[in-house]
Amino acid sequence: MDLSYGEAAETFRAEVRAFLSLHWPPPSDLRGGDLKQFVRSFRALATEQGYLHRAIPKRYGGSEQPVDVIRAQVIREEFQRARAPMEVGGNGMNMTVPTLLEKGTEEQKDLFIRKTVEGDYVWGQGYSEPGSGSDLASVRTKGELSADGSKWIINGQKIWTSQGMQSTHMFMLVRTEPDAPKHDGITYLLIDLDQPGVTRRPIRQMTGEEGDHTFCEFFFDNAETPVSWQVGERGQGWYVSRTTLKHERASIGGADGLGKQFAKLVDLAKEVGRIDDPIVRDKLAQIEGSVLSHRYSSYRIFSCAAAGEDPGPVALMMKLLLTEIGHEMALLAQELIGEHGFLEPAGAGGRGNRGPRGPEKWLDQIMGSLGNSIAGGASNIQRNIIGERGLGLPRDLAMSGER
Repeated sequence: MDLSYGEAAETFRAEVRAFLSLHWPPPSDLRGGDLKQFVRSFRALATEQGYLHRAIPKRYGGSEQPVDVIRAQVIREEFQRARAPMEVGGNGMNMTVPTLLEKGTEEQKDLFIRKTVEGDYVWGQGYSEPGSGSDLASVRTKGELSADGSKWIINGQKIWTSQGMQSTHMFMLVRTEPDAPKHDGITYLLIDLDQPGVTRRPIRQMTGEEGDHTFCEFFFDNAETPVSWQVGERGQGWYVSRTTLKHERASIGGADGLGKQFAKLVDLAKEVGRIDDPIVRDKLAQIEGSVLSHRYSSYRIFSCAAAGEDPGPVALMMKLLLTEIGHEMALLAQELIGEHGFLEPAGAGGRGNRGPRGPEKWLDQIMGSLGNSIAGGASNIQRNIIGERGLGLPRDLAMSGER
């Protein structure tokens, strides 16, 4: 198996590496605002060189590069090697910007994309509601036009909003046609969260975490947003929300993460003195087989993307497999740490309370493995997608919100 990227890619790698050696890392004495400004300037320079925001037009703050999955992978690898920051993460870059590029008006693109790219706008996702998680078609948050028809008036609740305490804006699904069929009565809106009609409240998780980097629930009490901030046609928000922008998504990042996590699991088995236990070794061998299968599947997907070919149903399976393998690791880690599993996770009492190392550091990962089966598409929904789109099975009407 030839896993090299080719001579042209290695020449490009040398170019990226030379750029990083000149411009990263920052001076060691930078702190606080000065460090943030350095990172911001670095990202702007990397974008100017064509390394970041490659799918975004220059007029909106991107580098407007042709799609090239091999170059994109080289950039990821070299930036990770240098521990240099890539694009600002989060819902804004992953969801809002692609949606606006494909479905937004010119006014919306000018208003929101550059400020999102530069990190000034942080976007919360307003999809899930109490009693309406995976079944997005059942949203009940209501949107009504103002008397003069210039604004949407919003009332309702959204939950499980990542980075909710930091979010400046939200993209959300609201029901604007109460008498229409479920999927046809929803409108996709953008809203400024800094207004009297919006209340945000952090959600305390079972790990003990609570604060800026975890989840929030939002309450909307006659909150307002301009009609000009409506994306797509009224009542067609369900279809807008399914928008995806085709760009350089193929990578082996998930496989790399699993490999590193497995190596830590082996270290844990050694640390607790059970690496020679035949039952533990058998389980480790099973998990390693899954990890390697996932890795080589990612290589296949990457190779197909580079060649402009369709990898087939395997691409639909990767998120589910990532979740399942991570959960298997967590179960074995839980067995290995034994009585340490009765301690609180690090988020509840502070990692410093138990020291920087030790079996207890796995508690957060064990808890997190449960959340991964929900985040980014619940596992049962992923299985339906594989069955319907990959295997051609009949649609599961119960899970699609239809009867």
